[in-house]
Amino acid sequence: MIDIRRVFTQVETIYHEFGPRAATPLVRGAIAAVLTNPFAGRYEPDILPMMKLLDPVGLEMAHRLRAAMDVPVERIATYGKGAIVGAAGELEHGALWHVPGGYAMRELLGWKGDRDAYRQGKAEEKTGQPGNALAIVPSTKKVGAPGTTLDVPLTNINASYVRGQFDAFEVRVPGAPAADEIVFILAMSTGYRVHARVGGLLAEDITKWDGLR
Repeated sequence: MIDIRRVFTQVETIYHEFGPRAATPLVRGAIAAVLTNPFAGRYEPDILPMMKLLDPVGLEMAHRLRAAMDVPVERIATYGKGAIVGAAGELEHGALWHVPGGYAMRELLGWKGDRDAYRQGKAEEKTGQPGNALAIVPSTKKVGAPGTTLDVPLTNINASYVRGQFDAFEVRVPGAPAADEIVFILAMSTGYRVHARVGGLLAEDITKWDGLR
């Protein structure tokens, strides 16, 4: 059921945006896996088995993205995920990425909990501590043609409302997805927008209570 055709990785380093040069540049990265959609062209009532099969795909992608960004895990400050479903599929096929993609990054960053309980719709066990990716992983998805662009949202890994780290990473895989494919995407960054200056909660001021909200 899991057939990966291509993996596309992009990393950018931002030094400034017409203002002072950053002492520490912002690194942003995204990785996209192009998979055959086994449900393309038909309605399948039970698609949940594929969600479990995607778990190792998410974990491998998360580790590959971190390696491509060439920064230690401790520097990863924001994350996000997304999916682009080919025209012969439906939006719900992209939703299969919610648990495998999001929890892969959270576990890479140190979160500890029960992803199966979450997958089954039960109360999530939040057993991590601040610094362990407690915040929800923002997400977006769409159905689109080959070359469709997706703006993947990025927010802080421990408190979604760190205003200076609200961001989005534009991802486009040339030639994908074909009508019978899905593009699953993970994205991460090392922190604040280069010239963030609109106030709000700072990442360094997050408390355990902030992360658990």
